[in-house]
Amino acid sequence: MTPYHQFVAEIARLAQAGKQFPLGGFAKPARPAPAADAPRALIFSPHPDDECIIGALALRLQREAGFRIVNVAVTQGSNKARQAARLEELRAACDYLDFELVETIPGGLEKVNAASRSADPAAWRASVAVIAEIIARHKPEIAFFPHDADWNSSHIGTHYLVADALVQQPAAFTCTVAETEFWGAMVTPNLTVECSAEDLGDMMAALSFHVGEVQRNPYHLLVPPWMQDNVRRGGELVGGQGGAAPDFTFATLYRLRRWADGGFQKIYEGGRHLGAEVNAGGILSW
Repeated sequence: MTPYHQFVAEIARLAQAGKQFPLGGFAKPARPAPAADAPRALIFSPHPDDECIIGALALRLQREAGFRIVNVAVTQGSNKARQAARLEELRAACDYLDFELVETIPGGLEKVNAASRSADPAAWRASVAVIAEIIARHKPEIAFFPHDADWNSSHIGTHYLVADALVQQPAAFTCTVAETEFWGAMVTPNLTVECSAEDLGDMMAALSFHVGEVQRNPYHLLVPPWMQDNVRRGGELVGGQGGAAPDFTFATLYRLRRWADGGFQKIYEGGRHLGAEVNAGGILSW
């Protein structure tokens, strides 16, 4: 046995032990509420649970910079028999993280995919109008949504849905946009965001409130290794080929840009790493 055998054996033991952990039902820790006029971040979640997986930067903005985090439930999943239950699970998960929750329409939007965007433009315009109204009402400083190659059809559809809704905003409207990844890795992320063990623990606990989903597939237990792999990828995809990986244990990758003048604009050249020792609110002035 080498130390590496022991290392792998401990990972395997923890992965099996985690399957016995309780799902949801955790008491929410007392946390200060954001100010009524606090800046807002919108997370456009293709499915209930995405907010707990890709939300590390949003959680840091809440805790370090006093942001109000508003999760927009774009869909409630494709299984109509589960939609009501998924909404209740989502409410509990958001409540645990102190995220606000906004529904689109009862039951969530349907056919949020690139094929429907082309095949049924009238229905697509109606969905875009729903998202555009939410953006206009909340006036976010930053909006989170999947990148345009995030594999899952609803994730890709949500990208185009939000992009089309941004086009509907007044010409003077600007906000930072953070494109996210989960199913399909980004080729050109430009921001590595460190996630502390405490924040990741909170995100996993919140994800476990999505009981019906993680009972089917305990993917909540695989978020830590996914975030560890993001550190590996971020070292070179964000830091530059041949660059040293940042000294992070867990991280999430984003593509940070600015919406201005009716389109996506670069904020900076190259990539940046955001360590846990730096207030996340500073990204809004980059």
